[in-house]
Amino acid sequence: MTKERNYAKEYKDFHGKPEEVKKRAERNAARSKMEKAGKVRKGDGKDVDHASKPLRKGGSNETSSLRVKPASENRAWRKGKKGYD
Repeated sequence: MTKERNYAKEYKDFHGKPEEVKKRAERNAARSKMEKAGKVRKGDGKDVDHASKPLRKGGSNETSSLRVKPASENRAWRKGKKGYD
């Protein structure tokens, strides 16, 4: 038996916090910038990566600090690292 997720509670407790909303807006802006540049398209299976400095460490959405990576590669970097298994 699986426990159903309470999405409203998740939003209230985490996703709706002002700092998380700001981070999400920055990620969306980076993707939009790369779409306008023709580097990615909706549904292409690619992620926009903050190459030089991640957003959580104060990175920016300058074109020079963004790169396109396959989603499978970008989301798999934690595999095998302690605490992320």
